Amino acid sequence: MAQHLNCTYVPDRDFLLDGGGRVEIIWYVDYTCRHTRRIRDIVGRSPQRFGAQSTAIVVRFILPNNDDQGAELAARAAIAAARQDRFSEMNTALFEQRPDYSQDGLEALAAEMGLDVAQFRADMASDETDEKLEFDRRSLGDTTHLHMPLIFIDGRFYDGAWDEDAILDAIEKPLGVRLSLASEDFFHWAASAGLVLILATLLALLVANIGFHDQYEHFRETDFALSFGEHSFALPLEMWINDGLMALFFLLVGIEIKREIIFGELSSWDRAILPIIGAVGGMVVPAVIYAGVNWGGEYIHGWGVPMATDIAFTLGIMALLGSKVPTSLKIFVSALAIADDLGAILVIALFYGEGFHLEPFLIAVAVVAVMGLLNWGKVWNRMPYMFLGVVLWFYIHESGLHATLAGVITAAMLPSRRPADGRSVAAQAVAIVEGEDEPEHMGDTAVRRLTNAVERLREPGFHLQEALEVYSNYLILPLFAFFNTGLLILGSTFSPMAPESLGVILGLYIGKPLGIVGIVWIATRLGWAKLSSEISWTQMIGAGFLAGVGFTMSIFISSAAFSGSELEGVKLAVLLASTAAAVTGSVILWFAPAIGSPVAKKGTE
Repeated sequence: MAQHLNCTYVPDRDFLLDGGGRVEIIWYVDYTCRHTRRIRDIVGRSPQRFGAQSTAIVVRFILPNNDDQGAELAARAAIAAARQDRFSEMNTALFEQRPDYSQDGLEALAAEMGLDVAQFRADMASDETDEKLEFDRRSLGDTTHLHMPLIFIDGRFYDGAWDEDAILDAIEKPLGVRLSLASEDFFHWAASAGLVLILATLLALLVANIGFHDQYEHFRETDFALSFGEHSFALPLEMWINDGLMALFFLLVGIEIKREIIFGELSSWDRAILPIIGAVGGMVVPAVIYAGVNWGGEYIHGWGVPMATDIAFTLGIMALLGSKVPTSLKIFVSALAIADDLGAILVIALFYGEGFHLEPFLIAVAVVAVMGLLNWGKVWNRMPYMFLGVVLWFYIHESGLHATLAGVITAAMLPSRRPADGRSVAAQAVAIVEGEDEPEHMGDTAVRRLTNAVERLREPGFHLQEALEVYSNYLILPLFAFFNTGLLILGSTFSPMAPESLGVILGLYIGKPLGIVGIVWIATRLGWAKLSSEISWTQMIGAGFLAGVGFTMSIFISSAAFSGSELEGVKLAVLLASTAAAVTGSVILWFAPAIGSPVAKKGTE
């Protein structure tokens, strides 16, 4: 939603349709809009249902973006009537008229109501009326994507169903609705996923360092088994999370990568080249720095640890910085992080498996082939792919490759198609409803057809992502963080100068910004790509440091590359480097002058 909305009652500007109350409804009216006309009785009945003193209905005006002058004439008529303290009557009369308003018709309506027509005519064309219409327009800020009817309930845009009970529930706010709104606010807050990860990490560190480290380790290593007859498949709890639940996380990462490649920022070379180049630099340079520090040593195999960027943390920090980060920089970092994830997935698959066993690998290949046939046959139902994904996970795990690879392969096998034409789906929905004998009590068949039509608006991967994303961000990743960061700090022998730890710290904190900014600078100088005019090089450096927040992916790779005390040391190094990179990047972006500011202009002269 757009920023700078002013959706609270302004007494000297707004018109109250009903008296004050605990719930404030801001209703944007276009008297020619059939959707607004349809729900006006529902809005009007709210004081009757909850009591006259329970709601305050404020009317503002919104004008359509077309050449029809009827909506503006009607709005001016309502404002002019308000100057003679007859707003409510005029509002009702305008809704009862056919929406083909004219100046003569509105003056005749004013005469029927007993208004002073000369004053009414003058007020319709007055500067005060112009100011009122402009105030109402500006109160929506730069919003361009909200659809009629526009209703804000206690400052929140109502985007629910246009059903009377749904709207009145939103006004009344029973406990279930309040809990739903609170959770929606939290989940839609861009920094929430990162905050939950931080809390899970702090909890793990607290548990491990207040005397429960042994119990924590014992719980992580406790075996959980799936049994069927004489057959049993057992893994420690930590592996169920790292190899099992994280496969769902990688499934969502794969869906996002595929969408960006097919439809998004990576779908054309012109848009993809800069973030791909940046991602390559941000992976290669940290790996080279780590390898340089550990060259000839026994820990050289950990070069993949500092390559990864944690997209949840990086974008969450950018969201907290707000307007300090230009939109084009957020898009660049999002695309870079997705390309970075793809590189990390390939590194995990190729270099961090556990041996290799041919027979289960061949079965896994056969499962992928079946998925490919389903995709080729345009089987859009998601369930066969999910079932086969579970089978694929088992055989990839048994083959010695990293089991999370199954999530990425399943995402790649899900069929893709461009979103449907919204107008066609809307027309179909209208036809389905109008075909019912009692539209207010639709039958099961009609509801099923309507659900199928609406679901067609997006590809299968989108719906799967919608169903799993909350669980991934607020359950799977926090569990991963909790079971992988319970490190013993008090009394530990951790040394940041140990080669494996130093390589990770330098790779994330120095290598990431150096690799990203350096290769992007070279690419722009050579004319291979062009940096957005909204982004300054100082801001690019800040974003480079934020990309050094490795956390989830870096810890994941470290768990595959190390064990024992070395693993704990590398994890601590990841936490330290990620924290330092987050603080440094945030400070740089906070104080970086925006393009077009006097400081920025002076710096480029």
